[in-house]
Amino acid sequence: MTDLTLDRATFGPLGFGSAVLGNLYAPITDEAAGDTTRKAVDLGLRYFDTAPHYGFGLSEKRLGAALRELDPRQELIVSTKAGRKLVPQSRIDLSRPRQGFVTLEPYESEFDYTYDSVMRTYEDSLRRLQRERIDILYVHDIGRFAHGDNHPQRFAEFMTGGYRAMSELRSAGAVGAIGIGVNEWEVCEEALAEGDFDVVMLAGRYTLLEQQSLETFLPLCARRGVRVIVGGPYNSGILATGVGKPGAAHYNYAAAAPQIVARVAAIEAVCARHNVPLPAAALQFPLAHPQVMCVVAGLGSSDEVRKAVDYVRRPIPPGLWTELRAAGLIRPDAPVPEISQPTASRVATLRT
Repeated sequence: MTDLTLDRATFGPLGFGSAVLGNLYAPITDEAAGDTTRKAVDLGLRYFDTAPHYGFGLSEKRLGAALRELDPRQELIVSTKAGRKLVPQSRIDLSRPRQGFVTLEPYESEFDYTYDSVMRTYEDSLRRLQRERIDILYVHDIGRFAHGDNHPQRFAEFMTGGYRAMSELRSAGAVGAIGIGVNEWEVCEEALAEGDFDVVMLAGRYTLLEQQSLETFLPLCARRGVRVIVGGPYNSGILATGVGKPGAAHYNYAAAAPQIVARVAAIEAVCARHNVPLPAAALQFPLAHPQVMCVVAGLGSSDEVRKAVDYVRRPIPPGLWTELRAAGLIRPDAPVPEISQPTASRVATLRT
């Protein structure tokens, strides 16, 4: 089992998602990446998540370089992922987006869940991150969302290979905990039926917009003692930007469908009546569930870090949640914050 304490007090309510440090959709400078990470540390964030896939190693490099200076005693919590190996590329246009990233790193990522690949990618991540160990190692993007009809083969490849590697790394103390980092709860239930995992990072499937995972997945985690980290709390952006501004709203990595836009517009209208920014409600809603340890938001600038910390701290009147329930905009069985201001334990590690 894990030797890492998996609770809100250890991780804090808000984690730093570092995909943007890998030049997600658009490039940022090394200086901006460093400044963003510094602001997160200065404001009390304790948990930083990355992956080899993010910028094909660039995110891990930038995060590692920043934390080498900001966290020399390696007291902050760092997670990364396995299951995508970096393959050198010699004949590609590095100036164009590749798998969503605009990076000069001469690689692309390919899925590989075998034992040897997971061991190699772990060692490579350790080197890029400049850490003595990795606190949480997730398997990255197993499931039908990523693999479609190839899911059974990929899942078997992981459970007979990569899972064994991750378990050995945990037993040896090379990682503090192992988990699943995915965009669907169904494969988490499948994996929990066959393996011993400590934590799940579930992106986009337990949010202000979606709560189907309340039916079976979150109760299963409670029974098994598996903690949940909510990634993608903005559902790829639509719960951060809202739908009242020009431009396409993004949901689930694509332009939002009309029914999603309409639902978010209704949620946004309730927030406006209670003078609450939509992103504040989006960040605080998942934290009310007792199985949820923290939320991880993608943060690409110092200003985004500051705003996210403010959103987590912002008082929200109980009437907002009451109105959302009455309108059928959140499930009646979804836990909601019970008081008008986040508890002291929830924001203890976040500084103004």
